[in-house]
Amino acid sequence: MTDPRHVVDVKTLEMLVCPLTKTRLSLSEDKKELISIAGRLAFPIVEGVPLLSLDEARSVEPDELKRLPHPSGAR
Repeated sequence: MTDPRHVVDVKTLEMLVCPLTKTRLSLSEDKKELISIAGRLAFPIVEGVPLLSLDEARSVEPDELKRLPHPSGAR
């Protein structure tokens, strides 16, 4: 069971953007990463804290991006 203190609030997620592209982020299916579709980057969430540093990000493969829902309000 996940510690409730380590869960990112949905309203907080709606305010966060990719530090590279300034576009909205999508929450991964397992809720462990925030994904920048435009930047093709995944930012980890550690103990409820999104690490939005390019040094912490990993590259996301195009086939992985196809499986992600687009963030709400995507342009």
